[in-house]
Amino acid sequence: MGTFGGEDQIFDRLVHEAWPAPEQISAGSWIYRYAAGVTKRANSVLPLGGTGSWSRVDDAERFYRGLGRPSVFAIGPGAEKGLDAELDARGYQVVDPTLIMTAEISPSAGAEIADTPSEEWLSTWWDVDGGRHPDIPDARDWGRRILTGVPAGYASAGPDAVGRGVLQGDWLGIYCMAVRPSARRKGNGTAILRGLLGWGHENGARRAYLVVTMANTAARAMYEQAGFVISGRYHYRVAS
Repeated sequence: MGTFGGEDQIFDRLVHEAWPAPEQISAGSWIYRYAAGVTKRANSVLPLGGTGSWSRVDDAERFYRGLGRPSVFAIGPGAEKGLDAELDARGYQVVDPTLIMTAEISPSAGAEIADTPSEEWLSTWWDVDGGRHPDIPDARDWGRRILTGVPAGYASAGPDAVGRGVLQGDWLGIYCMAVRPSARRKGNGTAILRGLLGWGHENGARRAYLVVTMANTAARAMYEQAGFVISGRYHYRVAS
């Protein structure tokens, strides 16, 4: 079973690096992230460690208010202790309870993986999962900037199923698993996952991680069948 070695912040840092907000500002041990509202992760505070001074929450709220955005905090294993309770007391709502799943990677046949996302790849991801921002100008361009902000591999199973892998030392991050509704329950998601895992092993990764919302039971079942187990949880706190 792949684990994060007991170091709470490893997961938070891996995800932060693999899904980089185009604009980031350090505020002590916290990081303010901004991408015009495209994806919660890239528009949230990463609150790693700290002093326990909750005036930092006020500072973050001022920052996002100045951008016309709600304050969002990513509460992962490495979040500052006590912050979740403080945000709850301030009326912040829990959004997207999510499972962190990990697996050891065994040698297997890899797939042909592109080092840039094609327009077809982007269209599939955007239509299935990414394009939830009809009110944001240039939202798809912001999405592309997030995806291509670090080197990554892009897998496709025809025009209707895609996935993204990010090599991070001996870890492989699995992202953007998206299958169009008409192509589901045909093994396309499994093929994408298997191809990315094989590619990761060929390139030195020995452990993989991914995140999946607790509500997505179909995806969870697929990942469990592939050997992934629950290694942690996280959620967002969003100002109400």
